[in-house]
Amino acid sequence: MTLTALLVDDEAPARARLRQLLSERADLTIVGEAEDGVQAVERIQALSPDVVFLDIQMPGCSGLEVAASLGQPRPAIIFCTAFDQHAVDAFELQAVDYLLKPVTRARLDAAIARVARPAPAPATPQPPPAAGGDDGAGDETAEAALPGGPPARFLARRGARYLVVPVAEVIAFSFDDGQTRLHTATEQLLMQPTLAQLLRRLDGGRFFQISRSVVVHLDAVREAKPHTDGTGQLVLSNGTMVEVSRRRWRPLLDQLEG
Repeated sequence: MTLTALLVDDEAPARARLRQLLSERADLTIVGEAEDGVQAVERIQALSPDVVFLDIQMPGCSGLEVAASLGQPRPAIIFCTAFDQHAVDAFELQAVDYLLKPVTRARLDAAIARVARPAPAPATPQPPPAAGGDDGAGDETAEAALPGGPPARFLARRGARYLVVPVAEVIAFSFDDGQTRLHTATEQLLMQPTLAQLLRRLDGGRFFQISRSVVVHLDAVREAKPHTDGTGQLVLSNGTMVEVSRRRWRPLLDQLEG
């Protein structure tokens, strides 16, 4: 089987070295390159490579943020970086391998072998599905948080282009019609991760899941109106009104007061 690969690095010499090493392999074809995170996501969507060789520290958004923004199906990710302190985060994002620069041929060959013949995942107990089925909306108790700190920005799509949205500009996330949406003061942008995947990385002190399909930025809450049945309604900073489920109403008020 011939693998297709995308090279992502903001430094042209680093891409050239990888290109040279990979050009010697008959079982891999380079289908494209990108020099920043936004280009990377756009070209992953356009080219559907089998494997992405991904730098971590890049202008605009990092390789970790690129990997976190990808939905399913996703390519195999091999990080290539000069910094060793991000390895734990990389593997929590399901990276196949983590190569330190300068990348050697032996380590590169071993990483590609892992893509071609992935090791079986260890068996772990799985939580039962939430009531109503797995619709991608998720629940805040469904998955444990990832280490490494919450993201400072998000990649979201407007039409055919991806934008970098700072966390301060996010008002809410929602899941409807099978799509995850990022809400700002003026627009709704599409995202690839499900709400459950986003919840693993969001800052619990700034974001709160008010229902199965909506997560709000607490700084964007302007009014909280209780209903007689124990549920409630929020008015957000852009004027949007969203409903809060009964079991989340009191924890939400505690979070807002705290």
